[in-house]
Amino acid sequence: MIDPRPPLAALLLTLGVGLAPLAAPATALEPSPLAAEIDRRAAAAETRMIEWRRHLHQHPELSNREVETSRFVAERLRALGLAPRTGIARHGVVAVIEGALPGATVALRADLDALPVREEVDLPFASRATSDYEGKPVPVMHACGHDAHTAMLLAAAEVLTGLRDQLPGRVVLLFQPAEEGVPEEERPAGAEAMVAAGVLDQPKVDAIFGLHVFAKYPSGHLGYRSGPMLAAADRFEIVVEGRQAHGSQPWLGVDPIVAASVIVTSLQTIVSRSIDLTREPAVVTVGQFEAGVRNNIIPDRARLAGTIRTYDPAMQEEIHADLVWLAEQVAAAHGARATVRIDPQVPATVNDPALVERMLPTLARVSAGRVAQVQKITAAEDFSYFAARVPGLFVQLGVTPPAELESAAGNHSPRFYVDEAALPTGVRALAHLAADYLFAAAR
Repeated sequence: MIDPRPPLAALLLTLGVGLAPLAAPATALEPSPLAAEIDRRAAAAETRMIEWRRHLHQHPELSNREVETSRFVAERLRALGLAPRTGIARHGVVAVIEGALPGATVALRADLDALPVREEVDLPFASRATSDYEGKPVPVMHACGHDAHTAMLLAAAEVLTGLRDQLPGRVVLLFQPAEEGVPEEERPAGAEAMVAAGVLDQPKVDAIFGLHVFAKYPSGHLGYRSGPMLAAADRFEIVVEGRQAHGSQPWLGVDPIVAASVIVTSLQTIVSRSIDLTREPAVVTVGQFEAGVRNNIIPDRARLAGTIRTYDPAMQEEIHADLVWLAEQVAAAHGARATVRIDPQVPATVNDPALVERMLPTLARVSAGRVAQVQKITAAEDFSYFAARVPGLFVQLGVTPPAELESAAGNHSPRFYVDEAALPTGVRALAHLAADYLFAAAR
């Protein structure tokens, strides 16, 4: 997942400028009776957690290929006395921490996969791994911090497993593959496939929590948002068919490049002129334009591909309809024909407002008050599939020292760097969110 916020926005977050204040919930959630012990155990697990994170960072695997990562996670969980289920949605791992007391069920989620990126950070545990991506050999790197997510959830599992004799209810640990997306022929995958496999039903989950590290936020700071937080992502493809001709005699053909070029510029009017942006933001971007094989031949075909980002389902449908109509009409006006395909990839990630309000005291306590409501993010995250089924809360964890925010490379960069000093905050956030929710539900 990419953090699109500019450095200035990150600086404002550091200074606390321009952010919504932390609102006090109507009913304050008290810390669980295990709060002090959770903090003690989290501190004790820190060294192991850092070792796990470095091992995972040095041995990354691409989406739907997380064989060794899955094995590593399952071995750590068995060492804690848990009985993990493996092979969920290909390489997902699920384990349940059964509390000794009756109560509700919460889930904690982390993702396992890495990206086809060559690491440029000078670390003793830097990745030198390679794999195949779209039929080509590629370098592989944890350029989005999923190694940190997995290590933090393993550490939280250690903390909570050690306290299960005092814990009401149960905690479902979800280690998810393929968050970064897969080829069309491998779908459904990731969170969508895990939900289809019943991970929220066996046992039935009442609420789910997850977090994501972000380069452009200060280390140890937590960011949240009530309602839509990350965008829905759709992929579109437009094929424009014309009629081939010699480049010196364009009147004998129908130029698909000209028609496709006008389509590209016209698509920008969907957001700028057709959609009511006072409801929610939206993005339509063309990322690929392919046509022709020779400088003096007008081809018979051009292809465009791009992405749509939305937060509101009604606006999403409206943009889809506008895109199809506009592409077809512009092509027809040039004597060409356009065929449009839109593939929904990931729905919007929506944090349950009641759950956000309920858990804000936990986030404030864990971060020593360094928590703020943040702007919407136009990146997408398939945590949305979980949050669409049960109330969910997805939190951002800053992993860059404040003095380095302006120069820090963002997520998905070959220079993406995680300040490991921030990770204990993530471990504590996961463990306290689970414990506070379960004890509150048991009261």
